[in-house]
Amino acid sequence: MKYDCDILISGGGIAGLTAAAVFGTAGFDVICVDPAPPITERDAKGADMRSTAMLQPARAVLETAGVWDRLAPHAAPLQIMRVIDAGGDVPEPRVTRDFNASEISEQPFGWNFPNWLLRRELLERIKLLSNVDFRAGTGTTSLFTRTASAKVGLTDGSRIVTRLVIAADGRDSPMRAAAGIEVSTRRYGQKALAFAVTHPIPHEHVSTEIHRTGGPFTLVPLPDRDGVPSSAIVWMDDGPKTQDRAAMDVPAFEAAMSERSCHILGPLTLASPRNVWPIISQHADRLSGERIALIAEAAHVLPPIGAQGLNMSLQDLATLLALAETHREDLGNAAMLDAYHSARYRDVQLRINGIDLLNRVSQASNPMARDLRAKGLDALYAMAPVRKLLMQMGLGVR
Repeated sequence: MKYDCDILISGGGIAGLTAAAVFGTAGFDVICVDPAPPITERDAKGADMRSTAMLQPARAVLETAGVWDRLAPHAAPLQIMRVIDAGGDVPEPRVTRDFNASEISEQPFGWNFPNWLLRRELLERIKLLSNVDFRAGTGTTSLFTRTASAKVGLTDGSRIVTRLVIAADGRDSPMRAAAGIEVSTRRYGQKALAFAVTHPIPHEHVSTEIHRTGGPFTLVPLPDRDGVPSSAIVWMDDGPKTQDRAAMDVPAFEAAMSERSCHILGPLTLASPRNVWPIISQHADRLSGERIALIAEAAHVLPPIGAQGLNMSLQDLATLLALAETHREDLGNAAMLDAYHSARYRDVQLRINGIDLLNRVSQASNPMARDLRAKGLDALYAMAPVRKLLMQMGLGVR
């Protein structure tokens, strides 16, 4: 049978582009398509102002993709994960606990990057790979599979015959739907605001999660912006409140976010547009089907707590790459894809349920529930073996 490529990747977000770089570097012929051209400049309209903390295991995947050396100069190390409970009568810290990577590793927990920059550097890497064809502005429309191959219809009217389809096309994945794989979804009534800020007090490579009500307010270190300390913020809260804040004039918004931050880095200055997106938990009922594997948000969606989302996606990739290299001669067959589902499904369920619980706790508005949350944080932190286990689990260590 004549194949157009070994692997067709549907989706050119960070996960899809990383997959293209990983499998291309490993010697597979790859076509990657995405209906939207990637935005790779910080100040461009529509730029993704979220950031991603690449935890230790993710670095190994980026090294395999040949992109780590390009990213390293832009990295903001995450040495300390600080959790603050500010659930008292006034918005100020009442319990502060630091989880320091030095307790379990000689390396930081991870490294933070703006999403727009990750896309830029991944695209530059892909341009160097002659066996990777990235088609921006082209999406997927149909999927027909049989035992030996998959045929994928594209929006430009062409058809691609491939051994393996990787669905990295988001929470509303067209390839997952075409494969007939169902999803289970939990909704929280929350939305998140993502934006960048500058501040007078250096973050000192500390990522801080502040809990009060509605959801966490998370500050993640970024490299300095024009010589001034900078952080990325994700502010989760009830949907209507988030929409109201997205529409605030800048001075009022800066006052509100500075108060919600408990002023731990001083007054915050908005340094980017504000992006809004809904918070859900979602998982596919299976992570594979005939000639198709699901990764990233096509497979699982989590609230942005504990930097688990994209790091789970890169673990999907690492698992799939190991199986693909073992099955080079019969890439994409049923045995390979069943093994992928078995290897990842339990871990995905564990992390989705864990983050679901943490998010529900962070939403607490009742004073008694908020007091219990503060006491729970104190108790977990006080037990050194439990504290170290939580940090290791957060990194993906079994």
